[in-house]
Amino acid sequence: MSTPTAAWYDSMYNNRALVPDHAAHFANWAQTSYDARASLQCTLDIAYGDGPNERLDIFPAKQANAPVVVFIHGGYWRSLDKADHSFVAPPLHAMGACVVVVNYALCPGTPEAPVTIPDIAQQMVKALAWTWHNIAKHGGNPHHVVVAGHSAGGHLAAMLLACNWKQVDKSIPEHWIQKALSISGLYDLTPLRKTPFLQDSLKLTAQHAQMASPALWPRPKKGVLYTVAGGDESAEFLRHNRLIHQTWGPKTVPVCEDLAGLNHFSIVTDLTKKGTRLSALMKQLIQLSS
Repeated sequence: MSTPTAAWYDSMYNNRALVPDHAAHFANWAQTSYDARASLQCTLDIAYGDGPNERLDIFPAKQANAPVVVFIHGGYWRSLDKADHSFVAPPLHAMGACVVVVNYALCPGTPEAPVTIPDIAQQMVKALAWTWHNIAKHGGNPHHVVVAGHSAGGHLAAMLLACNWKQVDKSIPEHWIQKALSISGLYDLTPLRKTPFLQDSLKLTAQHAQMASPALWPRPKKGVLYTVAGGDESAEFLRHNRLIHQTWGPKTVPVCEDLAGLNHFSIVTDLTKKGTRLSALMKQLIQLSS
């Protein structure tokens, strides 16, 4: 087998190039997110820390002590914003969930304050710890939390499933997060070091790729990860989907599916549609006992 070229890596990982109408997806997300914030009760831009972009939005459930879904946006750790993803709140709200949509600093940051993928992972740990301590004030049940994310957010959701929370905060149960959904996630970041269009922004070192690759870690001792990708995504994204299932095993990853007819962006919209497989999987996780 010949060694993959730089162009091959770009062809596998540059999703905007692979989906020519990606701008239409982003425009739809922006409009439906605006509508979601206008139609649902919400509290916006709550600080979960004092670092860059350490803010989150909460869409409380109608009932108290509701299950919680924390959603982490994608954008290759370098673009997009929580405000672009409020559109996930209405369908999750309809499932009875208190919805938290989180932000994080974007790579590469600035020369004075660089941002790396491990830095972002630590921000997500901080955001979840904030959720443990504060979500009850917003009607959420901190003992019943699902972490979901798309693309880079799916990667971060998988990392949070493997977190030892006692090392973060002794008041948090060790295996607190036991339910995660990763939509088009990446689990071994090593290939991204060879992907030209990402190099300047991610500045991903071999050490950071190793630190932040869930597929290179031991499987979590407790909890489940549902992992899905669009059937029309690149061969590499489909490989990543299988990879975490193979390395963590079917006990931890009982759902690993390629969803036919969906690309890297339409798959997120599919979460918002009643009757889809992705919507059913999300509801299943919300209803699953921890």
